[in-house]
Amino acid sequence: MDDGLRELVGAWLTKASHDLRAAERLVPNDDEGDYEPLFSAAAFHLQQAAEKTLKAYLASRSVRFANIHDLSKLLALAETIEVDFSQLADAAETLAPCAVEIRYPGDWDDLTRDEYSEVKHAAEEIVELVTERIETDQNQVSRTNCPGHRRAG
Repeated sequence: MDDGLRELVGAWLTKASHDLRAAERLVPNDDEGDYEPLFSAAAFHLQQAAEKTLKAYLASRSVRFANIHDLSKLLALAETIEVDFSQLADAAETLAPCAVEIRYPGDWDDLTRDEYSEVKHAAEEIVELVTERIETDQNQVSRTNCPGHRRAG
């Protein structure tokens, strides 16, 4: 991975990290904070973290993607590279309404703590697996670029 691509991937991951931190601050643990949790706002940030992590992965593999919020479409692109991404389909479905619908008045009331926990688990599942894949790819590239590393064949 060249430096420009590495910088772009890092920028996506930084944005995703900021969204995770925002979600943490909007929903204190049961025993901390003296303010009302903002579950729906936090859920939006969790969806954004998953989305930006997937975009970091796609960028790391030089895959072009549209400026979309649809995790299922982003996962479909990732699945063309690694079929293992298909295991994240349920998590993407859980997060789908958190991209847009949850932010506006209408069919969505604020989430309950249990519903928020489901959303948080789904986001963590995507972020963890995708981050692991990015790190694995970067480590493989680093090893092949090490002085003294010999390629087989």
